[in-house]
Amino acid sequence: MKKKVWLSLVAALLVVILVGCGEKSQEDVLNDVEKALEETTSYKSKATMQLATGQEPQTYDVDVMQKDQTYYKVDLKNTSNDQSQIILKNDEGVFVLTPALNKVFRFQSDWPKTSSQAYLYESLLKDISLGADMEFTQDDDFYTFTTATMYQNKNLNSQEIRLHKKDLKPASVKIMDADGNVLVDLTFTEFEKNPEVAAEEFETEKVMTGAQMSEPTMADPEEELNEEFRIYYPEFVPDGVNDQPQEDQVETGDRTTYVQQYSGDKSFTLIQEQAQAVPASAPQNLVSAEIVDLGFAVGIQMNDTIMWSHNGSDFSLLSQDMETEELIEVARSVVAVGEK
Repeated sequence: MKKKVWLSLVAALLVVILVGCGEKSQEDVLNDVEKALEETTSYKSKATMQLATGQEPQTYDVDVMQKDQTYYKVDLKNTSNDQSQIILKNDEGVFVLTPALNKVFRFQSDWPKTSSQAYLYESLLKDISLGADMEFTQDDDFYTFTTATMYQNKNLNSQEIRLHKKDLKPASVKIMDADGNVLVDLTFTEFEKNPEVAAEEFETEKVMTGAQMSEPTMADPEEELNEEFRIYYPEFVPDGVNDQPQEDQVETGDRTTYVQQYSGDKSFTLIQEQAQAVPASAPQNLVSAEIVDLGFAVGIQMNDTIMWSHNGSDFSLLSQDMETEELIEVARSVVAVGEK
């Protein structure tokens, strides 16, 4: 009898120990998140990002390298055409590189501090730490945090962030609209914490040269892109704006510019032309411009105009009577006719 009682006490003690070791409180986990943020001095990551835009989702490979929250290299590559854009931050400023077009834009910007970034580990940890109304759950393998967002596109209403329970490495991010529909689905496939990263890895010329070795500059965009060139239209048009635009074609030399003018209570103009590679990659300095995350491309906002390159076309979207957030929403919805 004594032996049975002793075994029962040991079993009960083991249960208590196992339960105690199995789950941490939300407060303990948040402390661990803040500690991880402080201890991460560099990282390399790879992820797959799917965007629910148009009828068919678009998929991108995202490679990130970061050092001291000062140096960044974010390579966004469209898996359908293997063309990429690179956001680069170094001692000289913030750059947007389009290797296939040999284009380099330089900004005086505090990016990425201005908004949330789903593919940046420290941005996710900060969103978790600062989430006043955050929801927290855990299972055997993951911690899951549902937080509000600080994305430029206000339609990206909330996000679900999953971290590996073992080491707090990122697992996935889902970004939803107000109705809970997943608009951005990002899955991390690799993550290396605190690797040795040299500052020269973020040098503009070196990054551009390396990218062009795997993605050659277009020698003749007109010849290469003519067969697949398609006219793009916005799927989202604000209330009060006629969704049937006035369309014009402007011939300048051997180039054709397509102009769509939307009118009504508000108005905007969408301009599209075939992209052209520039002869030299000397940076174009944009003092009063800001980087705009369009999801499928990196855009440039200058006053009342947003510009971007995508699938062999250069776009300009401008309006004098629309709010910036609304203009961004229109830009994010621009798709080719066949993709509607």
